[in-house]
Amino acid sequence: MSRLIPSEIEPKWQAAWDDAECFRAVHDPERPKYYVLEMFPYPSGRIHIGHVRNYTMGDVIARYKSSCGFSVLHPMGWDAFGMPAENAAMASGGHPATWTYDNIREMRAQMKPLGLSIDWTREFATCDPEYYAQQQRLFIDMLEEGLIYRKAAVVNWDPVDMTVLANEQVENGRGWRSGALVERRELTQWFFKISDFAEELLEALDGLEKWPEKVRLMQANWIGKSRGLQFAFSLVDDPDGFDRVEVYTTRPDTLMGASFVGISPDHPLAKALEKDNAEIAAFNAECRRMGTSEEELETAEKRGFDTGLTVRHPFDTAWELPVYIANFILMDYGTGAIFGCPAHDARDLEFARKYDLPVVSTFEPLDAEGFVAPDDGGDAYVPQKSEKVSYVKGFAGDEAQTGSQGIDAAIAFCEDSGVGRGVTKFRLRDWGLSRQRYWGCPIPVVHCSTCGTVPEKRENLPVRLPDDVSFDQPGNPLDRHPTWRDVPCPKCGAPAKRETDTMDTFVDSSWYFARFTAPHAETPTNMAEAGYWMNVDQYIGGIEHAILHLLYSRFFARAMHLTGHLPERCKEPFEALFTQGMVTHEIYQTRDAQDRPVYHLPEDVERRDDGVFLRDTGAAVEVIPSAKMSKSKKNVVDPVAIVESYGADTARWFVMSDSPPERDVEWTAAGAEAAFKHLGRVYRIAFELKDAGAPEGGAEDAALERATHRAIADVTEGIEGFAFNTSIAKLYGFTNTIAKSKASAGARAQAMRTMAQLMSPMTPHLAEEVWSLLAGEGLVAQAAWPKADPALLVEDSVTLPIQINGKRRGELEVAADADKAAVETLVLEHPAVVKALDGGQPKKLIVVPGRIVNVVV
Repeated sequence: MSRLIPSEIEPKWQAAWDDAECFRAVHDPERPKYYVLEMFPYPSGRIHIGHVRNYTMGDVIARYKSSCGFSVLHPMGWDAFGMPAENAAMASGGHPATWTYDNIREMRAQMKPLGLSIDWTREFATCDPEYYAQQQRLFIDMLEEGLIYRKAAVVNWDPVDMTVLANEQVENGRGWRSGALVERRELTQWFFKISDFAEELLEALDGLEKWPEKVRLMQANWIGKSRGLQFAFSLVDDPDGFDRVEVYTTRPDTLMGASFVGISPDHPLAKALEKDNAEIAAFNAECRRMGTSEEELETAEKRGFDTGLTVRHPFDTAWELPVYIANFILMDYGTGAIFGCPAHDARDLEFARKYDLPVVSTFEPLDAEGFVAPDDGGDAYVPQKSEKVSYVKGFAGDEAQTGSQGIDAAIAFCEDSGVGRGVTKFRLRDWGLSRQRYWGCPIPVVHCSTCGTVPEKRENLPVRLPDDVSFDQPGNPLDRHPTWRDVPCPKCGAPAKRETDTMDTFVDSSWYFARFTAPHAETPTNMAEAGYWMNVDQYIGGIEHAILHLLYSRFFARAMHLTGHLPERCKEPFEALFTQGMVTHEIYQTRDAQDRPVYHLPEDVERRDDGVFLRDTGAAVEVIPSAKMSKSKKNVVDPVAIVESYGADTARWFVMSDSPPERDVEWTAAGAEAAFKHLGRVYRIAFELKDAGAPEGGAEDAALERATHRAIADVTEGIEGFAFNTSIAKLYGFTNTIAKSKASAGARAQAMRTMAQLMSPMTPHLAEEVWSLLAGEGLVAQAAWPKADPALLVEDSVTLPIQINGKRRGELEVAADADKAAVETLVLEHPAVVKALDGGQPKKLIVVPGRIVNVVV
């Protein structure tokens, strides 16, 4: 076979790897371990090129580390619970489990041809009872440790689907599926005490040196440590039971610019007032139909209701401020009440101008030339806390201070005056895990009228989801399943009811990495296996998981340590984190009779010299610049079709070669074709050398040997540094070197065997075929990684380009250790320089040792 036929070689080598159990993770105390993990996928039913890129990155590292002598764990699983499966069941009349496991089967079949070095014996789905039984045990252990509690909390409630919605599921104030106006309703929910770990989670970020700085900053901002002032305004007219409104502010230096006090619609005072005031009740109800996300509150129109109440300013009892109920204040942030300083907060300024409230500046820029103060109609002045400003109503005199200095002075002044106290708070709130849906991990507790809330006995786990449910009416099917819901109390045996809420799917993904170390253990982890395999040495996933998933996983690792399921050193479970870029593609668009856009798949269009056209109708197509692949825009590429056309190695090579892995890569048909042609060239070179003898040892053989060791060093450096595109660029160059080399056939065959080893992480099937053609011993997947000989990396000579008046006119080969004077002498003797000088002397002669020579004539 003189040409590369992927459909023949790829299945052959995949079968060989399976027979040899190449990728079986082995606990071997005699070898160092390496645990590489990609964030596991949701089983949507189809993989896409983004999956291919993500898993190829992990596969490159896994194969490389295995060749370096590590015992490698590279597992795969499925994040399988959640609303999409339940919605599909509602739409089709089927069951979420059927939809989920069918999709897993389909996606596994799509992934297997990629030749990933995955230990499939460790595969699990989070909806497997074996998995969620151990999650329920973790819940009970954490409950007993005091890490979980239950309380009433305000949530987004969809009154049609009768379920709690995450902030992301509220669109323009309506449920994303039902379209119903969402209500903010108070429900009793289960919570993890993640806020107890806020300081530790924040401080530990400094030690995560192999994480992207952007991710660490995003987590730090989410945790949100701040120092501020907590104090109270006294009410002028005390409603029953209320004499003060307590606030927390991170900008006490603006207290002398206070204009109003705002309280949340869910503040106890607002709730008390609505009992006797229908207008307040209606306003509060309308506010509660908004979502609870900060983004929605920031972008929504700022609205308030004047309660008619006033409070006294703490430093001037004659200074009274009106109390408003405001739609942009949440009860679970701070105290559920704020004071507004419109001059230095854009939100407060919008509110103040709407309700004609005073605007009073407390500081201004040091250089006020051209500055329009908020008092005079300008924008809110909100400098960085590190910026020096001129205080006009400060607490340490009217002088220039940074905002941080002004805040410290304000806290000190207020404490000395008996007005409140300095307090450190965190933005991080406890993690609400209750979800009112069926397709999730059941919360293993029972509610007994006598004993209260009682955890299920561990020997009764798992609390399995019932199979006989229907989705023919809104709400959680578990609420209307009496044979599952109604059970005896585990403690006293009296009639009781199971908890019908299920767990947030973030719980499922917050500890799966630990379960992979012993996926069939009868406890959440096996400490010996966890002790060997943990931590994850390299974690790979999208930047969209930079906050919640990673933060929750860090909390869970700590909680699992406290409950005896992970060693203490595993409190930070991910040693290194890499966030890959996306795969993008052009968008192809036409328009219908109503001038609405119609999108087309890449395979439905063809390029001609005069443009892009639909294959079937010949209609001209508008090409929109490359963007993230989207099913709705149809700019998606089916990896299965790519594998069928070009082979898995081409797909793997292309997604690794075109750009650094942290950046987006644009998929193009021309790029895939070029990658395939290159791999075919590599195969042909090997095929022509398959019967070569031993190297002959001449000068050309020695030069090729030096080039081989340079390639080893360069490719190794690229893989170690996650610069896969750089490694591939070096392999392109190495291919050219071998093709042009005048070395003996034996020397070129030896270089190609090394080429097979260096390409193996990226194109494992072709590497095995080349290795086999050239009589490599065993499987290249099990061969030791080649090592570069330092002596052969030392260059005896270097080639310097010669520029004359900025244009390259020749090159000069000199000894690598030649001094500057020697190089200058040789440059002046070069024919191109002699011709340019025409008997004269250069104006300048600049030698950059080892790099370039510039001659100015």
